Amino acid sequence: MKDEEILFVSLDKPAFFGVLVERYEKPFLRKARSIIGQTEEAEDIVQETFTKIYLHAAKFQKMPGIEFKSWAYKILVNTAITKYRRLKKHQTLEFIDPYMYENTVESSENMVLAAEAKMLVSEAISRLPEGPRNLLSMYYLEDKSYKDIAQRENLSMPALKMRLFKAKRLFKKALDNNLYQS
Repeated sequence: MKDEEILFVSLDKPAFFGVLVERYEKPFLRKARSIIGQTEEAEDIVQETFTKIYLHAAKFQKMPGIEFKSWAYKILVNTAITKYRRLKKHQTLEFIDPYMYENTVESSENMVLAAEAKMLVSEAISRLPEGPRNLLSMYYLEDKSYKDIAQRENLSMPALKMRLFKAKRLFKKALDNNLYQS
């Protein structure tokens, strides 16, 4: 079956949507990673993209030159760019990300900045309730992967992502409060 046919069948039988996920998950991850540069963020983007594709499946119309693949990639790229802009807008969180942290510790000035950022992060995380504090400590300070955290906390991947999403919001509020009090 063609992608478009599977998409329309999945509207009545959602299990068929898994075929599209299976076909496009790896290429979507590669593309999202090339835009955002971070594996965990790329995974979130791909998940959000598949959700958007499914929710808007009825709007897709097959036209000459417009196939499912190009439509789906457009959704993916737009979602990734939006996420990238959001991340860039919140530059204060830049040093928290392990990738950015590792790549900024090249000069002594950057080491000082990174140490200060890590201290701010630790202080903000310490003020969170135990559940979010533990998740964010594992993710940011211990540099654990989603998979490792999910196994350790005995959570499914979607449940972990949702808890981390909520924990990051609490963290952002705590970090903002910490910055304004300084």
